Amino acid sequence: MGSRDYMEYNRFWNEALDVLRGELGEEEFSRWFRFAAYQEAAKGVITVGVPSGFYRDQMKVRYQRRIEAALRRVSGAEIALVFEARAPETPLPEPRRPSEGENSGQEYQPSPAIEAAIEIKKVRHPQLREDYSFERYVIGDNNNFAANAAIAISRNPGVAYNPFLIYGGVGLGKTHLMQAIGNYVHHHSDRKIIYSTAESFTNEFIQAIRDDRMPAFKNKYRFVDMLLLDDIHFLENKWETQEELFHTFNALYDANRHIIFTCDRPASELKKITERLRSRFERGLNVDLQPPDYETRCAILKSKARDKKTAVHEEVIALIAENISTNVRDLEAALTRITAYAELLGKPVTLENTRQQLKDFFPSPSAFSALKPAAVSLDAILKAVADYFGVSVSDLTGGKRAQKIARPRQITMYIAREITEFSITEIGQQFGGRHYTTVMHACEKIENQRRSDPALESAIQAIISLSSPRRHP
Repeated sequence: MGSRDYMEYNRFWNEALDVLRGELGEEEFSRWFRFAAYQEAAKGVITVGVPSGFYRDQMKVRYQRRIEAALRRVSGAEIALVFEARAPETPLPEPRRPSEGENSGQEYQPSPAIEAAIEIKKVRHPQLREDYSFERYVIGDNNNFAANAAIAISRNPGVAYNPFLIYGGVGLGKTHLMQAIGNYVHHHSDRKIIYSTAESFTNEFIQAIRDDRMPAFKNKYRFVDMLLLDDIHFLENKWETQEELFHTFNALYDANRHIIFTCDRPASELKKITERLRSRFERGLNVDLQPPDYETRCAILKSKARDKKTAVHEEVIALIAENISTNVRDLEAALTRITAYAELLGKPVTLENTRQQLKDFFPSPSAFSALKPAAVSLDAILKAVADYFGVSVSDLTGGKRAQKIARPRQITMYIAREITEFSITEIGQQFGGRHYTTVMHACEKIENQRRSDPALESAIQAIISLSSPRRHP
């Protein structure tokens, strides 16, 4: 390509950026495009350099189609875009953290050169998984807000959104996102970071009391720059551990140290947590992770297949994404099953053997699928469950927690999810405004029990029959 063509493509790139700047606004444009640089061009292709694999993947997911559309608009031709992660040419210094004498509330800002680094080579953190990074975290509509908040925190720990609570159902990526923050801060600073599950924190606290080592325990957790505490719902009913965490929280928060939690539900739903500790969980930014949508599920499967260095055809990806909509963990388990099958038996991954190997993962064509077109109403399901178990509809939708009410309520939620068009969030609203994670937990519990409990299966089928409009001509 001649210099004239090179300059022409460079002009197209710059004009396309002007279009994007107007569409996105200055803040979003600057966040993602300030380190994207025109590198080279071939006929019909522009190569753009970005500072890391994370930037590359996010630019492709978020903006590639929009940039190519802008290029088409300004050039009148189809121009493809290729993003390449380019390492910095000169070694980069470590970012400097504020000294004790400086204003601890001042915003921590790494230099642009450091932000552009792919990574600062460093020994891995002993408590964090290396693969739990932003580069491997697939962002979609279900987690976009949470992921952007996590990125902001990783760049300004102790300043932005403190404390930070990530909540949601199992397998949605809470721990991954939490540890991605820790890994980023670890690789880009000399801050001291501790990661622990709430269970480990509790066990360590109990052991410290037994061994008369409480000063050492307090020093370990109260003099860190960032504390990552996973699964705080485990702390329910652990009153002494809650007391210790309350004082640990205050010590860290007052010193502008960042505290990050994960939970399987909003802090407001942690009933057996002291009010003063729950209020601290809610003090900063609380974000939820929802099940991934179809496009995000496809992107997750493709990312996992790349990690496994396994070629999986698009139609197989689509088949899995269409049938497994629960969480990331189930998607990964399904992909592991079919890739193991292919590797161990030396067979290609096809649609046929994918259906065969994943029949336990995919929804079975039961009475549910036959009833879905019949437009069963939630009111009919509530009445059928109430009649079957001898309770009232108001009991099912109310706040009573007795077992004779709680189990029928869970069964109602499960059947409603399976045979109506209501979303999980909408079902929760019909049950006194319960959060979607409560509905998810109920559905998962009943689904697991149904497979091994013939009596429960019989009850579900009977209730479906009672609620079917075909019984009332």
